[in-house]
Amino acid sequence: MILPVLVVDHDLAGGHLAAADRLNAVNNVRTTLLQAVGGAVVLFGAYATWRQVRVSQDGLHATQEGQVTDRFSRAVDQLGSDKPDVRIGGLYALSRIAGHSARDHEAVVSIMAAYVRTHLPWPPQDPGAPAADASINSVLPLETRAADAQTALTCLGILRREPRPDWLNISLTDLRRADCDGLWLLGVNFDGACLEAASLYQANLSKASFIAANLRHTELGTSILRHTRCVEADLRGARLVKADVREADFSRADLREANLRKARAHDAVFTGADLRLADLRGCDLGGADLRQAKLEGALASDLTIWPAGFDARTAGVVETADPGAEPDNPLPAAAITRQAPPLQSA
Repeated sequence: MILPVLVVDHDLAGGHLAAADRLNAVNNVRTTLLQAVGGAVVLFGAYATWRQVRVSQDGLHATQEGQVTDRFSRAVDQLGSDKPDVRIGGLYALSRIAGHSARDHEAVVSIMAAYVRTHLPWPPQDPGAPAADASINSVLPLETRAADAQTALTCLGILRREPRPDWLNISLTDLRRADCDGLWLLGVNFDGACLEAASLYQANLSKASFIAANLRHTELGTSILRHTRCVEADLRGARLVKADVREADFSRADLREANLRKARAHDAVFTGADLRLADLRGCDLGGADLRQAKLEGALASDLTIWPAGFDARTAGVVETADPGAEPDNPLPAAAITRQAPPLQSA
């Protein structure tokens, strides 16, 4: 290599070295240059490898996106099948996609909500659906009469653990005897829906809306309804034992014969609500707004907490013994239809 010699001569600038020293200097320069070239080769190799990995990753990502898109399209196509089992398979496929693809989560949730709205309109439009005025004890559980819609509702209640989008619309739907036990339905719009005799035991319904909804005989025991809107809702005979309804709005709601034993209703709004014959034993109504509420015949105990300055006796409340600790509600098997007792206030 002539380059090391030129470098040494340049550094000497006309000076003289012994032959042995000059040879050592040339060898040192040669070694340094070889190391620099080797390092450059290594860096180039590392860059080439990195680029290859990036290209491979991009290709893999594109392939995965293509596979998800294909699965998404096939699952949506299944929803249009005339076979219930195929539609159910499509719903579960969409739920699985939402669990693995964050970018598809909102789309899947919106599709399932639309599925519930279009398959379970209220009032009923399908000739095979129970009539709107049918006795609730003659209506089959939702999972029996519309298994695919029940599946969509269940998947929604699981996917809503991640509440995106913030607000979900399944208003004006026929959810009589639906099974929503333990589901997360935060921020869901049930306005005008019929949930008569539905079971929402231990459900999370925070910030949901039930404006003008039918919730007669609905099981809401131990559920969370914080900041929930139940304005003008029909809750006659509903069971809200140990439910958390703090700061919920029950303005002008019909709560006759409702069971609110041990419920936490602190700061809830009951303006103009009808609470006649309701069971309020052990209910915490501290800070609640009971203006113009009807309470004649409602039951209370020494454990009932009233708003400051409220005169329960003047309001017609009946003081009685507290029932004691409330046992957990033993839920029946899904195939067993819970009979709704007749309402005295019907």
